[in-house]
Amino acid sequence: MATPAPEHVPNPEQVPTEEGVVNAFGYKQELRRSLRLFSLFAVAFSIISITTGIFLNFGASVAQLGPVSIWTWPIAAIGQTLVALVLAELATRIPLAGANYQWGARLVSPVYGWFVGALGVLYGAVGLPGIMLLAASPLLQYVLGIDGGPRTTLLLALLILTIAYLVNIISVQVAARVNNVAVFTEIVGTVLVAVVLLLLFATGYKSTGHGWGYLGSHAHPPGQSWWYSIVLASLIGVYTIVGFESAADMSEEAVDARRSVPKAMIGSVVISSVLGMVVLIGFVLAIPAGPAFAQAGLPGVFEYWLGPGLARTVVGIVVFSMFALTVIGGAANARLIYAMARDDMLPGSRLLRGVNRTTRTPIAALVVSWAICVGVMLYGYNSANAFGTLVGATALVPYLVYLLTVIAYGVKRRRLERLPGAFNLGRWAGPVFVASLVWLVAVALALSLPSEFHQADYYVLGGLALAALWYVFGLRRRLATGRAGAGARFGLPGDGAADGASLTSPERPVGA
Repeated sequence: MATPAPEHVPNPEQVPTEEGVVNAFGYKQELRRSLRLFSLFAVAFSIISITTGIFLNFGASVAQLGPVSIWTWPIAAIGQTLVALVLAELATRIPLAGANYQWGARLVSPVYGWFVGALGVLYGAVGLPGIMLLAASPLLQYVLGIDGGPRTTLLLALLILTIAYLVNIISVQVAARVNNVAVFTEIVGTVLVAVVLLLLFATGYKSTGHGWGYLGSHAHPPGQSWWYSIVLASLIGVYTIVGFESAADMSEEAVDARRSVPKAMIGSVVISSVLGMVVLIGFVLAIPAGPAFAQAGLPGVFEYWLGPGLARTVVGIVVFSMFALTVIGGAANARLIYAMARDDMLPGSRLLRGVNRTTRTPIAALVVSWAICVGVMLYGYNSANAFGTLVGATALVPYLVYLLTVIAYGVKRRRLERLPGAFNLGRWAGPVFVASLVWLVAVALALSLPSEFHQADYYVLGGLALAALWYVFGLRRRLATGRAGAGARFGLPGDGAADGASLTSPERPVGA
């Protein structure tokens, strides 16, 4: 016999099991709980992926502002740490798959949640194709000694993407094992190499034509304002330090989610920020004088110091790290689609919310996510400015999602119960909220105004237009009849009494 959805989710003392928490939100526990703290940290750390962000943006940032561009990294690190603190607290209140969608729907309304979720789907659709096409595939060709041109680049990018999604279809545990290994390859392939280069530079192993003062050297393209150059150069940190909330996307597969997920989110941002700064300093000081870097990029820098054989090995490790990012990124993308389909928010929801009984993975959601990524990759491949379109959109969309989520939580936070033993900002909540909002607005403007990102703006606006069309012609009726939506029917922890009205629909059975 179906159990009616509850008015609110009680604190963990009242709902002693994690399955009970999911049930109290109106769902059945279908996904396998197997991810502990390190695996969740590995998820967030790999999605941030200092390796990917730096390899993809290092050359462009130095070209825009010179070596001093690396000092935009700490600014991004501080701003994103503030955002991580807010979302880490929110993750303890609503520990569900498809985190940003669930947070928006339950804090404000199903419509608000729909557009937050749609932005999340856009982010997943553009991020992985951009990394595969612009970074992983070209670097893999360098490792293999191939120079096959644009079509070969596209083919290898599609192959890596497809293998990553197949890993997810097999099992989330297999995906987690791949991702756990990637934590060490990130450190070995990027951090350790940067430290070695730094030591070789400091001991005068080879001449670079500059000293420590090179870290403050600056220049910008002729005819371009300093402000414009700073904005474009800051992409190296702004693009990279995102995606940490993917640990929250895996909440329904996490063990002790209300404690492990916040630790994973905050820890991943802090550790990535520190290690990333070390990497940037090492890489900048290792740039040799002359045109070598401009022609060959970071692989050329590695060859100068380490020789061709070792340089190819290092870059091979980097490619594996990018593959692991794609594995776990595909998992997070599919969980968002699954979560939205579970609330009947998407076309074909009945199919997309299915979980395979053997693998315990949302195979239909994974396949659809893969297909969307392939479509966006082909769009980027045929774009005149693939870098500006794919990288710009990948940078902009998560900041819009963060902005909408932080605003929603800031408005509703005081009306929610404080959960015993869970992460809480306490008296620092106000300053952290204000500072994070200022940061997010500034970044959203910076990633929208430069002409290089206008194609990315069109991508985002086009995606939102499609989301609006589906809302008008399909979703609105579902919401009006009570067929779809999470926030309108299932309450928020501690929110029922504050509102003075029930937010539930007794007719909706658990897991329906």
